[in-house]
Amino acid sequence: MPASDPNRFNPAIDVKPHAYDPVSNPERFEGVLPRRVVAFLIDLVIIAVPVASAALFVLIFGFFTFGLGWLLFWLLYPGAVIWTLLYYGFTLGSPASATIGMRVMDLEMRTWYGEPCYFVLGAVHAVVFYLSISILTPLVLLICFFNARRRLLHDLLLGTVVINNESRALILRQGRVPA
Repeated sequence: MPASDPNRFNPAIDVKPHAYDPVSNPERFEGVLPRRVVAFLIDLVIIAVPVASAALFVLIFGFFTFGLGWLLFWLLYPGAVIWTLLYYGFTLGSPASATIGMRVMDLEMRTWYGEPCYFVLGAVHAVVFYLSISILTPLVLLICFFNARRRLLHDLLLGTVVINNESRALILRQGRVPA
């Protein structure tokens, strides 16, 4: 079939360039890694407090029901997984495109071509992160030191990048270091 044949299947693939370049926009990547770790710890507390509260409730409820309430402990693990997926999905899928910890640390997550995240991408990002850490050990996090955008393995797999938000980037662009 010749290339000029109108019946030839020719899908148009729109390959978008990277939206954030660390060479031309260094303020977008300056100090992201340490603040990303702190943001993760903040998010971990936000996720763990309701789960620990539910576990404490089931424990106390079990005492009042002479052990019958402890049968609810099996719901704790699925509930924690659902809560985590909803937390990451709704916060990363919000207009800020950042979890609460990321907002505190002036970070945001974008797709590699610059679009904000959405619910499914946020939830899948959490799943791929926890799977990569549990299967490949936390040493997989060292991959961030070998690429210019400081992306982790799950960022590379999903096509996301964590950058400074616009207000922090503007302050860094002007040469002032925020407190």
